[in-house]
Amino acid sequence: MPAFGPSLLFGLGEGAILPVIALTARDLGATVAGAALIVTLIGIGSLLSNIPASVLTARYGERRAIVVAAGLSTGAMLLCVFAGNLWLFAVGIFLIGAASAVFNLARQSYLTEAVPAYFRARALSTLGGVMRIGVFIGPFAGALAIHFLGLTGAYWVGVGAVVLAGVVAWTMPDLPTVPVAPGSPAGGPSVRSILVSHGRVFITVGIGVLLVSAVRSSRQVVLPLWAQNIGLDPTATSVIYGLSGAIDMLVFYPAGKVMDRKGRRWVAIPSMLLMGLALLLIPLTGGYVSLLLVALLIGFGNGIGSGMIMTLGADYSPSPGRPQFLGIWRFLADIGSSGGPALLSGITAIAALAQGIAVTGVLGLAAAGVLWYWIPRTPTTAARSVRSRTVVRADGPAGPPAPCAPPAEPVK
Repeated sequence: MPAFGPSLLFGLGEGAILPVIALTARDLGATVAGAALIVTLIGIGSLLSNIPASVLTARYGERRAIVVAAGLSTGAMLLCVFAGNLWLFAVGIFLIGAASAVFNLARQSYLTEAVPAYFRARALSTLGGVMRIGVFIGPFAGALAIHFLGLTGAYWVGVGAVVLAGVVAWTMPDLPTVPVAPGSPAGGPSVRSILVSHGRVFITVGIGVLLVSAVRSSRQVVLPLWAQNIGLDPTATSVIYGLSGAIDMLVFYPAGKVMDRKGRRWVAIPSMLLMGLALLLIPLTGGYVSLLLVALLIGFGNGIGSGMIMTLGADYSPSPGRPQFLGIWRFLADIGSSGGPALLSGITAIAALAQGIAVTGVLGLAAAGVLWYWIPRTPTTAARSVRSRTVVRADGPAGPPAPCAPPAEPVK
């Protein structure tokens, strides 16, 4: 519960409010375009807060950062409840995104340090999976509260969930303090120094992560738009979207196990190949059954990639300096998340929806190519040797071998 409970609860809180943000904005007088813009403030808040979140986490520790993020999210949701005008509501939504950035970075950094290297992918895949489960459950809990309290009921569900997340996080044990070398800054290396020393990682694997995030965020827009384009009613669209999400949630742990035992490439590349090919197939669908089958393929491809970005970030992150590295890593991912739907929108405006979806599919194949080229080839024997060399000490797990180390010699 201390390891994954806060993420489940935080995801539940966010899932409860996401469907009603636009509706609340409309009630406060926003136009349709204005309501859509306010919804994007969550992503903007997260994007702009990743680097400050890394500094906060490095200075005060992961546990305190998680508790602070829960407190900030609680205050932001209360601001949304009592906002008397659209501007205050917009500030609350932006702060929810900022709190999410702090929370997710600190959770990832904490588990990376606390979990043995040979179990890392399973742990981080589970972290991503339980967050998705929370986001999936949240709208149902919010709908029940809305039935009795109106739109504000969803925000009260969110408040309760993030408060519980903070309480559970408070019970987590602190990570052991890493001795600081004489003359080193108290918070570890600066963000700038990490950016310089790990620049090659950011412009190689980091570009792959950016493309992965662009494809993942675009898929959430593609399915409902194409369903409407071929004449499906909202109920059928919701069923397709929900079943795709259900497949997504069922496969995160087996995927993490494969990454731990055979290497990251065994999941990262198939995930992007499946999503890219499925997106290319969407313009060829013309009815409910064909779109459902493609949506299930997208859900499976996305599901096996659960935790992939976090695992790669954990593999490459140095210690000390892990929070700063992960802040830059998440910043790249958020750029992709924001840019994917924007690219789809731009191409659709210039050409047509089918062409926009096809370009998104090509991005998926490009992501697979980048990850294939840059992720180290780790054979099964090398992956197993990580487990045999990992020593779990009383003061914390030993770090993994360098992720760019050459592959082990094949067994003869």
